[in-house]
Amino acid sequence: MATEKGHDGIEANDSPLHFPPEDNLEHTKSMNQVIRNAKNASDSEHNMSLWQGIKLYPKAVAWSVLISTCIAMEGYDLSLLSNFYAFPQFNRKYGKFVPKDNSYQVPAPWQAGLSNGANVGEIIGLFINGFVSEKFGYRYTVITCLTLVIAFTSIFFTAQNVETLLVAEILCGIPWGVFQTLTITYASEVCPVALRGYLTTYVNFCWGLGQVIGVGVIKSMLGRDDEWAYRIPYALQWMWPVPLLIGIACAPESPWWLVRKGRVEDAKKSLLRLTSLNKETDFNADETVAMMVHTTALEEKITTGASYLDCFKGTDLRRTEIVCMVWAIQNLSGNSFSSYSTYFLQQAGLADSKAYDFALGQYGINMGGVFGAWFLMTCGLGRRSLYLYGLCGLCTMLLILGFLGLVPEAHRDQGSLATGSIMLAWALCYQLSVGTVCYSLVAELSTRRLQIKTVVLGRNLYNIVGIVCSVLTPYMLNPGEWDWGNYAGFFWAGICFLCIIYTYFRLPEPAGRTFAELDLLFERGVSARKFATTNVDVFDESIAGSVMENDVINSYIRKESVRGKEEH
Repeated sequence: MATEKGHDGIEANDSPLHFPPEDNLEHTKSMNQVIRNAKNASDSEHNMSLWQGIKLYPKAVAWSVLISTCIAMEGYDLSLLSNFYAFPQFNRKYGKFVPKDNSYQVPAPWQAGLSNGANVGEIIGLFINGFVSEKFGYRYTVITCLTLVIAFTSIFFTAQNVETLLVAEILCGIPWGVFQTLTITYASEVCPVALRGYLTTYVNFCWGLGQVIGVGVIKSMLGRDDEWAYRIPYALQWMWPVPLLIGIACAPESPWWLVRKGRVEDAKKSLLRLTSLNKETDFNADETVAMMVHTTALEEKITTGASYLDCFKGTDLRRTEIVCMVWAIQNLSGNSFSSYSTYFLQQAGLADSKAYDFALGQYGINMGGVFGAWFLMTCGLGRRSLYLYGLCGLCTMLLILGFLGLVPEAHRDQGSLATGSIMLAWALCYQLSVGTVCYSLVAELSTRRLQIKTVVLGRNLYNIVGIVCSVLTPYMLNPGEWDWGNYAGFFWAGICFLCIIYTYFRLPEPAGRTFAELDLLFERGVSARKFATTNVDVFDESIAGSVMENDVINSYIRKESVRGKEEH
């Protein structure tokens, strides 16, 4: 059986260790100590308030915020792309003349192709990330991807035709795909339960940040009539990677990843770099590492392997299904419809500058909505409730958008303003619920051993659904194609209603649960509607006894015993 030596020289995946008879008593004491330490750390996390978590883990908050900012690059570019379709200078360069509107338009097939090019690249990057990040670690993977972004941005800047833009979208999509999963996983692994929901959902704030900057840059270019009107926005993509590279090079690695690799001492050092010890916080790094070791051993008992195929075996099949659907519902609830808000409002009769004002307001709401979701979570509203109630609100507003299509032509201006207002309300509801909470759910509902791969599969389903939506939406809205206008709201309302039914029966509540508790709830097949009320004890004697007969635990005990003798 293959083994892997950790940084401290202990074999992380060795065959079960057998202790001499004289050492049995000491081994039993060590096992009991590991359980006590893990239980103490688990109890501390349960009792930790939000403010206590912030005081204890301020460095973890800062590092997580820094790495999550990588997502802003993707939000920036994708907002450029969708809003460029309503940008006269961009359309003259890369589009074709449409006699019906007496204007230039990028043809619907190329609109779909450019949007899908980014999705295709992200799918490739996501699958690569499933192997690379678990092998080489999160930091080195992110640093490599930032370097690739610097190189690929030059293709955007020098593109002379729409075909070159498509190549740039595919290539840049590869590192973007990596950022989509690593940022969430890192955030969930460097913080305690009290902070997990906030740091994972901050990723969505970064999306909004990139989008606001993108729309603001385009709006500032409306007065230009030359090629720099669209080349300057592309050139500004270079402002992100360099400062991020410098910061992330100094960031600590995820302690959970280090534990999975058998590098327990490095995990403790990383944990100490993420925390700020003071007299007010009763923090014990050894207890927290013991909890990580215990959870890793528990998951190894429940999960037979760590490959993509293992995501579809046993209890992990249910977890993979839920994570995939939570991602997909972001697009199925009408998100792709709203992402064309500028283009939609322009076709509805608004002037270019006013359409961009609405888009800027919408993306600003995307950022503010994250803080609103944090407030609702602080008030005690669970992830499942936010997600379910949010979908109900979105479905209602999509129906209203559809009925606004019945406004007579004589009142087109009023109908356009009403449409813009409803889109802003839709964006607020989306960000208060589905758009933000999704990031916390996908991070919490997958196991540590399979988290990267499970989130990769979920995000790839999101991208596949996004490809379908990116093909349909331009045809729905383009006046030279189906020209549905507001009536597209009826279509998305119907799909959104189906998402409500799925969420009610299948989405569990992970708030306030440690990773080990979630593992047991899934392993016992607890109904999604009973997750919040079911009591589980991961340190029950029968569970503890089974977990302790594990290679990960035995390796850790052996190392601790050796260290104890050396110190003595």
